[in-house]
Amino acid sequence: FAIIGLSRFGQRILEELIDVNCEILIIDKSREIIEIYKDKVASAYVADAINEEIINKLVPQTIDAAVVDLGDKLEVSILVTNYLKKMGIKKIIAKAETDEHAEILRLVGATQIIFPNREAAKRIAPLLISSLLFSYLPISRELVIAEIKVPEELIGKTLIEANLRQKHRLNVVAFRKENESDYSYFAPDYRLEDDDIFLVAAKETDIESYTGTEVAEGGKQKISNLFKRFFTRFKEGEKGGNNNS
Repeated sequence: FAIIGLSRFGQRILEELIDVNCEILIIDKSREIIEIYKDKVASAYVADAINEEIINKLVPQTIDAAVVDLGDKLEVSILVTNYLKKMGIKKIIAKAETDEHAEILRLVGATQIIFPNREAAKRIAPLLISSLLFSYLPISRELVIAEIKVPEELIGKTLIEANLRQKHRLNVVAFRKENESDYSYFAPDYRLEDDDIFLVAAKETDIESYTGTEVAEGGKQKISNLFKRFFTRFKEGEKGGNNNS
């Protein structure tokens, strides 16, 4: 994973990914911030992300996902998102400040937009960890609503043949195409295609179990603990932030 820009949101995401056994790359202009984290990640660079040549040089094209958090530097975040898109990075999660900013980020290549002031950061770590997850929303202590990309082994099967409810305890509510936002209900004879995305309701542990098959090698065993730590730390951080305000 790559995290470009370590403002408050980027640091929260980084702290929750550090314990996952995979390579993490960070880039920020602040030497002070890089010094804090450099020994905890695979690669750490003090650099100005506005320079496309630097991004091309430092960020491998093989990374699974990138997070862009450049604080209130709207123009720079737009440029960096576009640099990553041109590099072929498939999952680009960008922090937006306004609806207008979000729309531009989508146009230039962001696959996921985050409004930290509107959304709990605990929704983001699962999206980074699994290449199957598109959206992740905890509804209660156990219930999660999530968007899950149809895995390769189910392509060509009907929902009945996939038997997700019996095999994995996933309740499929509806589906949409990857480049569309509207959901549809499954026809009994509809055969799954590679650009289908399930909308499912399930227990958190069942979501983790099903999507965990796509986690980087070595990280699978730590996913459950990662979720629990993220929830705890996020709540503690919110309490601390409220006390400081």
